[in-house]
Amino acid sequence: MCMKQTAIAFVIFSLLAATAVNASPQHWNTLTASEKEALAPIARKWGSLPEAQQHNLKNVAKYFSDLNSVERQRFHNRLEAWSKLSPEQRQAAREKYRAFSQVPEDKREEVRKMVKEEQGGNP
Repeated sequence: MCMKQTAIAFVIFSLLAATAVNASPQHWNTLTASEKEALAPIARKWGSLPEAQQHNLKNVAKYFSDLNSVERQRFHNRLEAWSKLSPEQRQAAREKYRAFSQVPEDKREEVRKMVKEEQGGNP
């Protein structure tokens, strides 16, 4: 995974983890066309997201246009998959991500291979 992809994954995990107290969410119709394109996988859930989370997602959407078509599809796939996780599954994913970020750079590919083998070859 290149640095750009790692950054995207980290931002998605971080922003979807955000919560807000006493904040009012923004309506989907107030987003720009490019924000809507980037955030399309969560369009139905947008109105129920806390304001802080929406703000973080909008910040990530700014970089969507810089991605190539493969990276855009990966972004959408991950955003959609993350939005379907239960709170417990999200927490487990955050913990795994934190643990993986502690692995030295030169050992990460080895860890990825081990995880794929554990998962039966699925990414």
